[in-house]
Amino acid sequence: MSMIIAGHFQLQDEVEQARRALVDAGFDAARISGFYLSQPGQHDMTPLGGDHITSPGAKESPEGVAQGAAAGAAVGAVAGAATAPVTGPIGPVVGGLVGAHVGSLFSFSKMKDAGEREEGGRAPVENRHAGMLVAVAFDDAGQEGRAVDVLRGLGATQIERARGNIVDGDWADFDPSSAPDIIR
Repeated sequence: MSMIIAGHFQLQDEVEQARRALVDAGFDAARISGFYLSQPGQHDMTPLGGDHITSPGAKESPEGVAQGAAAGAAVGAVAGAATAPVTGPIGPVVGGLVGAHVGSLFSFSKMKDAGEREEGGRAPVENRHAGMLVAVAFDDAGQEGRAVDVLRGLGATQIERARGNIVDGDWADFDPSSAPDIIR
C-alpha cells in the first residue's frame, strides 16, 4: 500500500488542471486518480443501495415496532371487544389491527436524533464532501508535503491522507464511507 493524498475540487476543469500540475511536480500519471464522489449514504455499497444495511440511529426500531404492535393490538382488541355489541364479531379484529398499526408507530420513539450519540457508540465522523476528488499515490513519505502544496495551490478543499493503491488512474481500494484523515 502506498501513501495517498487527495483533495476535493468543484469543477472537472480543476481536476484536469490538478492532474497536469501533479505530473509537472514529478508524480507518476498512472498513480493519479480523478473521479466524482457521491453524497454520503449514496454510494451503492449494499444490495439495496446506500452505504449501510440499516440506517444509523435506527438500531432499536425493530424492537420498538414489535413492542408497539403487540401493545397496540392488545389495547385495540380490548376496545374492539367492548364495542362488539355495536360492531359485531368483526370489532375485536378491526380494533386489534388498527391498534397494532398505531402501536407500531411507537418505533419512532426508539430512533436517535441527528447527532445524538448512542450508548457505547463513537462520536460522529466527518464525512467526505460530494464533488470531484483528485488523489495521488506515492511510496516516498517525503513527497507528501509536495503533493499537499500542489493541491492547496490549486484551491483543493478537504485535503486528506490515506493508504491504498492507485493503478492506471483507478483508486482500486477506495472506501467512500470510511472516515477521512483530514490534513489541517
